[in-house]
Amino acid sequence: MSRLAVKSISIVTALSIAVIAQAQIGAGPAPGAGAPPPAAGGAPTPPPGGGMPPPPPRARGPALGLAVEAAQVAVATCTNNGYKTTALIVDSAGAPVVLLSGDGAAERTQGIAASKVATALRYQTSSADVAARVATDEKLAAEVKADPKIGTARAGALLLKVGNDIIGAMAVSGAPGGEKDEACVQAAIDKIKDRLR
Repeated sequence: MSRLAVKSISIVTALSIAVIAQAQIGAGPAPGAGAPPPAAGGAPTPPPGGGMPPPPPRARGPALGLAVEAAQVAVATCTNNGYKTTALIVDSAGAPVVLLSGDGAAERTQGIAASKVATALRYQTSSADVAARVATDEKLAAEVKADPKIGTARAGALLLKVGNDIIGAMAVSGAPGGEKDEACVQAAIDKIKDRLR
């Protein structure tokens, strides 16, 4: 056997060992082994071996499939109107569920969409409502400006609700004017609102 063949076999063997070792390290608990029950007082019991307990699930929000569908509807609606936009859907704690930037959408639309959903969630109303109130309320204007997640109130985000419960928010950014962004959000919400849980 040539030196090249031996060297190739050695490299393949080393890579195989590394892959197997990584798989064993990254393997989760054995099938059927769930998280241990909470200890007295509600604190989670550390798993055997002293590791950290698993992180809690994300806050209440729209199901991923519905969020993807809504984002696609919003971006498609804006695209059909001639606008290159980004759609962002977050859960009730403001954590992103879906971020979808249409072809040609400016990168900054992602940050602007995030500020819009932050506005809607913080003030529990549309971001357009907050933007209108800021124009006449100096105290609110200062509060909005001081919030690093918002900075500037802009139209383009609406709350996602099930009954009276806020389960998240959705924003679009990139159209020439927040009211045009909001129209795309409304079209998306109209498409999924009866299926939100």
